Amino acid sequence: MRRALTALGALALVGAGVAWWLTAPDPLPEEELAALQGDAARGRTIFAAAGCASCHVAPDSPTTDAPVLAGGQRFVTQFGTFVAPNISPSPQGVGDWTDAQVMNAVLRGVSPEGRHYYPAFPWNAYNKADPQDVADLVAHLRTLPPSDAESLPHEVPFPFNIRRSLGGWKLLFMQTDWVIAGDLTPEQERGRYLVEALGHCGECHTPRNILGGLRTSAWLSGAPDPSGTGHNPNITPAGLQWSEADIVAMLQSGFTPDFDVVGGEMSEVVANTAQLTDEDRQAIAAYLKAVPPIESAAPEPGTGDSTAEE
Repeated sequence: MRRALTALGALALVGAGVAWWLTAPDPLPEEELAALQGDAARGRTIFAAAGCASCHVAPDSPTTDAPVLAGGQRFVTQFGTFVAPNISPSPQGVGDWTDAQVMNAVLRGVSPEGRHYYPAFPWNAYNKADPQDVADLVAHLRTLPPSDAESLPHEVPFPFNIRRSLGGWKLLFMQTDWVIAGDLTPEQERGRYLVEALGHCGECHTPRNILGGLRTSAWLSGAPDPSGTGHNPNITPAGLQWSEADIVAMLQSGFTPDFDVVGGEMSEVVANTAQLTDEDRQAIAAYLKAVPPIESAAPEPGTGDSTAEE
């Protein structure tokens, strides 16, 4: 019995060691990222496409050409409340980080201290971004006004507050491949890059499993809002039956072909897509029309169905 207990104890230690190794953060080599030179002017477009200001400006802050990314917005989910951090170029933000550290946060979901970031920060989409684009994004961030606001902690209960467990989540649900593969035109491929990577549209428009992983088999078919109120619409051709021209017009002006205007979080998305080129908006529309049509799941009773959400 003593030998059996000793063997079990040894196996448990080995298993714990393997689990610790498997769940370790995996940043890209800093020297590899440091070799990239960012272009701040080009990074302005990447900043808009990635929607950084939508989450990281302080609540009720005015929209400006040079937003103050002080953080503080709260995002309520079934796993807890996540609070957007200060990512302005100040000591309280990312001012003291190296460019490579910011890039690893975006591309790998890893902090400068070597901790996993929660997937409420959409690194699981940004990880498909071109590292040069992210270098340009960082260069643009460095030009924005600093804020001395302290980042507030997330309000996440046990066991979700165990950061190391996010390494297991990454093993299960990290998506580094394109969802829509196959034979796409160059325009559709550009649209895929903007939708699946920079624009991270799937984070809101795709349903999730019980652990918060995206159900990519139902890609862009609509999902309950994480806050528990409202429903983000189906934007596959089965749900969004607009023409490409209609989609392009909405992404530029916010007006729909039904003589309505988008609101809520989608209005912030339009504020970003309006800064893209006509070609990029057309590419997004071409990609959305190429996505396989998937019928929407009916919203749960009492949740409503808002077509104004991102």
